[in-house]
Amino acid sequence: MRLSHVPLRLATGAFILNSGYSKRGLDAESAAGLQGMAASVVPQAAKLRPEQFGKVLSTGEMALGAALLLPFVSPLKAGLALTAFSGGLLTMYTKTPGMTEADGIRPTQAGTAIAKDVWMLGTGLALVLDGLIDDTKGAARSTRKAVRNSAKSARKSAKQARKDTGKRAHAARKALPV
Repeated sequence: MRLSHVPLRLATGAFILNSGYSKRGLDAESAAGLQGMAASVVPQAAKLRPEQFGKVLSTGEMALGAALLLPFVSPLKAGLALTAFSGGLLTMYTKTPGMTEADGIRPTQAGTAIAKDVWMLGTGLALVLDGLIDDTKGAARSTRKAVRNSAKSARKSAKQARKDTGKRAHAARKALPV
């Protein structure tokens, strides 16, 4: 993990982990309210009982928060998960009536709480891009190493072939009548 990822992952991971933790004991009415908004993005959410939805949401947020905080989770995987999560939140924001102004983008007072989550999308995309760049650099390093090893092996084989050819030529000269 890059040092520059630490503040991004620490702030975002702690925020999401806390959000999930605070939803652990969500009452049915609060869960139903969140479920209604979520169903506009993920229709299958409506099939759950509100209590089930609250538990699934809580567990999912805590898992995402933990993934962001754990250094062995790659930036690419953590970034993809965060981008999907925040993309879902922002989609819910645009689809929920009363969250945006008439232009469909700027938040109303009620929509500000969700619209501010655009920072999580930025963090997720930054992690994805860095992960892709790192993977590309790693692949390039592996390719360079493989090429170097192949070239070294080819030089060694050529040297051995010259040596063998010299031995055969010497043996052929010895076999010729003088």
